[in-house]
Parts: sequence; structure tokens; C-alpha cells
Amino acid sequence: MTVYVMKDELKQLWRQSPEKDARTAWQAWWDMAAASGIAPLVRFAKNLAPYLHGIVASASWHLNTSILEGINNRIKVIKRVAYGYRDEPYFFLKIRAAFPGIPR
Repeated sequence: MTVYVMKDELKQLWRQSPEKDARTAWQAWWDMAAASGIAPLVRFAKNLAPYLHGIVASASWHLNTSILEGINNRIKVIKRVAYGYRDEPYFFLKIRAAFPGIPR
């Protein structure tokens, strides 16, 4: 039962909105995993720790694989249509034009 509850708590970690809340939730989850005394759960927490940066980044950038696959597919189509472009800067301008978002 403990592992089942911990699994649900870990899922909530990806739904935190500010990064500060995500880090706080991670620390709380980490403490609960260590205090559980369940060896596989502690090992899983240790294996998950190196990926903390990406997990916390998901609090700011809510991208899942379906969005990323759509972006990659669109770039492939632009590349296929762009056959014959002679310079890379123009190709990247076409990609930027296809995704009008927040300019960096």
C-alpha cells in the first residue's frame, strides 16, 4: 500500500506549476521514500534523483511527447518541402515562421 500511495504522490510532482513547488514536492517525496524503509523504493528514488533537473523543468515547460512529435513531424515536412534551399539560415527562418511563439 505504501508504494501505491508513493506512486500517486510522484505523479503529482509532474503537475506542480512553479519550480519552487516542484522542488518542495520532490524533497517531501524523497523524504517519504527514504523513511519508508522499502529497499526497491529507496533504490528507485536514488535512480530518479539525477533526473531532478528535467522533472523540475517540466513545471515550467509542460511538453509531452505528443507535442514534441508534432513539432518534429512539422520540421520534417518543412525539410522535405525545402529540398533545394541553399543556406541553413533560410531553413531555420522557415522553421521559426512555422512556430510563431514567444521570441527569444
